[in-house]
Formats: sequence, structure tokens, C-alpha cells
Amino acid sequence: MEPHEFKLTEEGIKAVLPPLEAEIMEHMWKVKVATAGQVYEYMKEKHPDIRRSTISILMNRLCERGLLKRSVDRGRGGMRYVYSITSTREEFEEKVVQSILDALMSNFKEATYAYLSKIKK
Repeated sequence: MEPHEFKLTEEGIKAVLPPLEAEIMEHMWKVKVATAGQVYEYMKEKHPDIRRSTISILMNRLCERGLLKRSVDRGRGGMRYVYSITSTREEFEEKVVQSILDALMSNFKEATYAYLSKIKK
């Protein structure tokens, strides 16, 4: 996942993901594998007006971004998608930092070097 936007005013993964997608990922990193229905049940506690279809759409977007993958599970109730994480939170954060630093080095090399040399431990 390559962040295409970094919001300086947001904290944590909300700086690179929309708020609801960030909440879904926080939950998915805890549970590792879930259906959209299970994530919906979790999310509706905090967002009582949220729709089940919204969760499905957001989880499919996270699949398109490469943060989740899905497989088909067939059971008594028919077909359903089961979503799982593609990387740990730590791996995701490392990719974000690497992507941002690469962009800074490409666009502001001298200023980035100067700043990083000041904050060295």
C-alpha cells in the first residue's frame, strides 16, 4: 500500500487512511480474519447508524489497496467473503514511513538530510 496522501493534522493510521477504513484496519489487526458481517457488528457499537453495505464497500476498498485479502467461504448460509490482513500493523507502518521518506528524498533531498541529521540519536 502506497499512501497517496498524508494528513498532518491526523494521528496514527488516520493520517494515511480515511477514518472508517482506519478503524476497520485497527480491528482487523486485532482479529486477523473476519467477515464483513462480523466487522459490521463491531463497528455498529461505535457507529449505530452505519450500514452493513458500507462496511462491505470499505473492506473491498481495503482489498484494492492491498491491506486486506478476501477468500470465498461456502457454508450452510451460502457464499460469503472472509477477509484477512496482508501485513502486520508494524509492516504497514514501516511501508508508510519508507514511502514518505522516499518522497521527501526525491523532492526535498537536502532539507530532508539536514533535518534527519539534526534529530539523530
